[in-house]
Amino acid sequence: MKKIIALLMSISMLFAFAGCGGNGTSDDNSGGSAQTDSEYVKSKGSLIIGITDFAPMDYEETKGSGDWIGFDADMAKAFAESLGVEARFVVIEWDNKIMELDSKSLDCVWNGMTINDEVKNGMSVSNPYCKNTQVVVVPKDKADQYQTLDSVKELQFAAEASSAGEKALKALGCSVTAVTAQADALLEVSSGTSEAAVIDLIMAGAMIGEGTSYENLAYTVSIAEEEDYGVGFRKGSDLTEMLNEFFKETYSSGKMMEIAKTYGVQESIIPQE
Repeated sequence: MKKIIALLMSISMLFAFAGCGGNGTSDDNSGGSAQTDSEYVKSKGSLIIGITDFAPMDYEETKGSGDWIGFDADMAKAFAESLGVEARFVVIEWDNKIMELDSKSLDCVWNGMTINDEVKNGMSVSNPYCKNTQVVVVPKDKADQYQTLDSVKELQFAAEASSAGEKALKALGCSVTAVTAQADALLEVSSGTSEAAVIDLIMAGAMIGEGTSYENLAYTVSIAEEEDYGVGFRKGSDLTEMLNEFFKETYSSGKMMEIAKTYGVQESIIPQE
């Protein structure tokens, strides 16, 4: 009887060890090591890029066309081309960017994204490539009244949900309505639904003032320290270092600055060395 029990225990342990060995299989069921992010992207032939409508970084040349242009969009297309894949742009809810990455609905977030603790904790982030700050936007005929932080604190603001602008407003104790995109925050002020908005200085320079869609608006005081933009990938992604090398190459060749000049952001580009 003891021999039979010992034999049964040996068989059970053999199956247990076999089960443990199964946990090391790859995500692609190839039996080898798990795919890297770059292998995954190349295998499906596309780099899926999470964006919002954010001129001059990502915006449609013709509204509703699905043809995305801008400094970030053009750089993303060039990076995808260097990988031998197609760049596909998906408009996302900014609040959900980390969840979208983790679920593989996206391969990266490339949209003038401020590098902060939330981003660094939830993503693998590229080297900074662009600098920016947050500015207050008000009706042009009231701009003279709002040139200091104290003068704007009592205004009713609109800001993109989970953006650096919304966080800066909350830190100041301001009243803020969260909207889907920075472009929506501008619309709120232009239509009179909100008294003011906070958006990126880079966007303000492209979309506000003479010759733009918002000639009736003006940007005034900065409400935050200077910030850096980065591109986000999944934690542990090898695409992060590949993009850092791509940044260095395109900066050295002059291609990055050429694209930056196309969209008027050359003064904000951080040297890549």
